[in-house]
Amino acid sequence: MIKAVIFDLDGTLLNRDESVKMFIQKQFDRLIKLLGHIPKEKYVRRFMELDNRGYVWKDRVYQQLVSEFEITEITWEELLQDYINQFKNNCISFPNLISMLEELRTNNLALGLITNGKGQFQMDNIKALGIRDYFETILVSEWEGIKKPDPQIFKRALDQLNVSPNESIFVGDHPDNDIKAAQNVGMKGIWKKDFQWNNVEADFIVDDLGELPLIIKNLRQQITKFC
Repeated sequence: MIKAVIFDLDGTLLNRDESVKMFIQKQFDRLIKLLGHIPKEKYVRRFMELDNRGYVWKDRVYQQLVSEFEITEITWEELLQDYINQFKNNCISFPNLISMLEELRTNNLALGLITNGKGQFQMDNIKALGIRDYFETILVSEWEGIKKPDPQIFKRALDQLNVSPNESIFVGDHPDNDIKAAQNVGMKGIWKKDFQWNNVEADFIVDDLGELPLIIKNLRQQITKFC
């Protein structure tokens, strides 16, 4: 019997690409007196390139931007602090996020979340999406001292939810850090499709979060039938 569903955050529940794009455009507009010598589209495009979909922390991104664009009116540290303070105000979820979580919770499934990243920053984003209270456990890599794909962070979440791996599903967008890592500890992996990858070996694949409740319902019925 499936008893728990654990989620990744960025690229799975949070539409990070669109959130970053909105943030960086607004940052430029807010700071135009300090950045006005740079074409806006060039600033936005270069930030997105250097950010590498979140896999490069922003201290390095802003140091590079300050150097490349010869920014002298504001420091990279101040730009970074603006990012830390303001990103949460630009969080965009994928469609059907709240209704999906509501339905899973109504079906008596324990819900958890595991995300790599900075602790308070990620918690601010989770709260901004309005989803904090849906999860019985939330593990952020900085606070845990381990990160995906380390199996220990998955096992820690399972222990906190008091479920075994074969009673659990992990939903994520990264083929290795999410799907393969979860499968390696004995969980089923559902891949939230991302244009960056093809031919991902997942137990199930979804385009939309709204597809999850039915998949999980059918899976629970199949497992019960064969028990």
